Formats: sequence, structure tokens, C-alpha cells
Amino acid sequence: MNKKGWLIYNSGLISNKFSEIHQWYIKTAKKHAIDLVGIPNQALIPSVLNNRLTIQHNGLTPDFVLYLDKDISLANQLESIGIPLFNSAQTIELCDNKISMHQQLAMSKLPQPDTIFAPMLFQDMKNPSEHFLTEVEQQLDYPLVIKEAFGSFGQQVYLIKNRDELEQMAKKLIRIPHLFQRYLPSSHGKDVRIHVVGDQVVAAMQRQSSTDFRANITSGGQMFHFKPDESFCQVAINASKAVGADFSGVDLLFGENGEPIICEVNSNAHIKNIHDCTGIDVTETIFTYILNQLAEK
Repeated sequence: MNKKGWLIYNSGLISNKFSEIHQWYIKTAKKHAIDLVGIPNQALIPSVLNNRLTIQHNGLTPDFVLYLDKDISLANQLESIGIPLFNSAQTIELCDNKISMHQQLAMSKLPQPDTIFAPMLFQDMKNPSEHFLTEVEQQLDYPLVIKEAFGSFGQQVYLIKNRDELEQMAKKLIRIPHLFQRYLPSSHGKDVRIHVVGDQVVAAMQRQSSTDFRANITSGGQMFHFKPDESFCQVAINASKAVGADFSGVDLLFGENGEPIICEVNSNAHIKNIHDCTGIDVTETIFTYILNQLAEK
């Protein structure tokens, strides 16, 4: 009998790009004897009824959920009623918040740029502390990078070149969780995306931009074949494990001597760009992994 699965995605992401990715997963699932149904998060109603957690929906409860959304409360509720999620709610939450992600990576002593987390400030504070900003510039020097804690596709990432820019951006983001990070000139406009499934590197590519310090394809970067050596593979696998990911896209920067430095871990990395660059269909490995995990439960 075929396994039943839900592919949960965000109701606010309905572009052709995302629809293509969802259909891609559904088509691959069928090859693995999985009946996968795409469900927008808005179609499920997490509730507490008669003092019990429940999910109001039409249809049978699935064997698992392929969770391609960031709706953490829904993810937690699905897990609470016993439905396996790939990736887990905890992993998605860690990867969605760059502050939590870097803290988690540091717990495993994995290589990452020096990072300072902005304090949470209530409304009575109009400007960041001068002392705090002085500490930031003394520890990280210029240029430095500011990242909002929540953001995708290289957006909400800013290159700061001097004190004036630091003060302006810190003031602009004073109510928004963000972090300050050491800029790596050795990785200007280039990085590596490595797709990890379980403890296996499945595919890798280098991204490079000649017009921006960010290498994201959405920001104008180009894709190139990249054969990661053992150091890149091991750091990517360790980073994925550190956040508890079943599968992930790990972005690595180049250190001063070409060594891998973790930029971030993506819990729902897109599959099309890596396929266009390498010809490798990551979804095949993902569903093989999911079936093996379900068989072990």
C-alpha cells in the first residue's frame, strides 16, 4: 500500500516558481509509491477543542508531512498529534532565525564568521547604545555585514562600510531582530551551496556574483559546477546535523585560506537551481531517506 503524505506550503507563496517545485516533489513521490498531496497551511486549522490539540482538515491523517513552510505553530501542532515532519518544527525554527541558527552552530563549535547579536530593545529606546556600536565596530571592523534574523534569498542583508552607515542601519532595525557579522573579503560575491540529505552530500554548486557582495541567484549570482573536497563536505554535514535537519541546503563561504566557513543552513532549500546546475534531482534522495526513516519508526 502506498504511503500517504502531505506537502505543506505557505498560502502566500503561489507563484509559478513555487508551484513548479511542489509539483516536482509530488511527481517524484509517486515514483516512490507515495501519494503526496499539496496542502496550503491555511487549509489546516490547528485548534484546541475539548481541551485537546487537534488539526481540523478534510481527509485522512497522513503517514508523514513534507514541510516546506515556516509556520512554526502549525508544525508544532502536527508533531504534537503524532505526525512525523520532515524537517522537524525545531529544525525549521532554528534555520528560520539566523540568531538561533548561529547559536546552535556554535554549540557544536563549527566554523562561522565572528557574530554579534543585537539586543532586544523596547519602544522607549530610540537609538542603539553608542557603547554597543563602538564594541561592534572594534570587534568586527569595517566593512561589516548586518543581517536581519528573518530573511531569505539574500534579502535583508546589508554591507556596512563606516560608522555613519552602522548608526543609520542599527537605528532603522532597532525593533527588528538582527545581527552583526565579520565580512570575509575572501568570499566577496561567492559562496558554495551544498545539499545534504541525512549524513550524505547529494549535490553542490558554487554561486558567484560580479555585481554584489552576495552570491544568491535571486540577487543576480550565477551558478557553476563545484566539487567539494572532504573539508567542505564534512562541515556541511556537521552543520546540517547541528540543527537536526533531515535534509538541508548549507551555504558555505571561503575563508582566508580557502577553508569552509558556514554562512547559513536552509531547512527548505530550493531544488531547481541545483538541478539546473548539476543535473542532480535532490528530491529522489529525500524520498528514499523519508521512507527509510518511516520504516525505522
